[in-house]
Amino acid sequence: MPSLRDLRKKIDAIKKIGQITKAMNMVASAKLRSLQGRLEGFRPYREKFDEVLEQLLSAPGLNKGRIPYLQEREPVKKVGIILVTADRGLCGAFNSNLIKEAEKLMGRFQREGKQIEMILVGRRGISYFRRKVPVREVFGDVMSRVLMQDARRIARSAIKAFLDGEWDEVYLIYGYFINIVRQIPKVERFLPLSFEITEKKVSGAFIYEPDEEELLPQILPMYLNTKVYSAMLETAVSEQAARMTAMDNANRACTDMVKQLTLYYNKVRQASITKELMDIVGGAEAIKG
Repeated sequence: MPSLRDLRKKIDAIKKIGQITKAMNMVASAKLRSLQGRLEGFRPYREKFDEVLEQLLSAPGLNKGRIPYLQEREPVKKVGIILVTADRGLCGAFNSNLIKEAEKLMGRFQREGKQIEMILVGRRGISYFRRKVPVREVFGDVMSRVLMQDARRIARSAIKAFLDGEWDEVYLIYGYFINIVRQIPKVERFLPLSFEITEKKVSGAFIYEPDEEELLPQILPMYLNTKVYSAMLETAVSEQAARMTAMDNANRACTDMVKQLTLYYNKVRQASITKELMDIVGGAEAIKG
């Protein structure tokens, strides 16, 4: 049976851990509000960008074979993977789920006999994969701020590898934010680009200057920049939501443990007092006898 002093120390230690988890929950909540506002403002922009590109690519007479960003390559020999993870842990299974999704995709490509090379964004992914697979480039200090200029550098590295023929396909893996309690790993093909052209009723035709074949090579790199930036922003929001949930669960667990230990402490204390009283009564009876 532990001593009363040991139990008091344990209860105090758990209370301090609970204070830390509560503070981390509040910090994650504040960061989440800020990042979620940016994400909600950016999603309509990306959706409109998709719509504009869909209009451009559905133009009659467009020769897609002259646009390198759209060219499919056969056979696919080498695949590039951009993995976006968080910089820090203490956010439940968020980072491990992204890593598992990357390993699942890599396993599929390896069974098909394809080579793999990675661009790693975020320290968690870097620390896990750096010595396991060939890595083209790492970006370890970008997820704390999530800036478009960093997204451009990441996209530029992947685009160069694709256009130079080093990679035949590129995939992007990131955490997609659904709501506070649900964030899922998402895999998208980054290059070559493909769009689902849907039939839409429009009131008139769009006129572009210059024409589509000259305009698309200028717009598509900008679109790829927005895809990387969107992935970084989605991952950052998902990280804070996952951390907020994890710290809330940890704080509840601390509260439950303190209640259980306090109850046990009171029982041990009562047993100790009862034993001392019995010793006193026994001693008094012995003196009388």
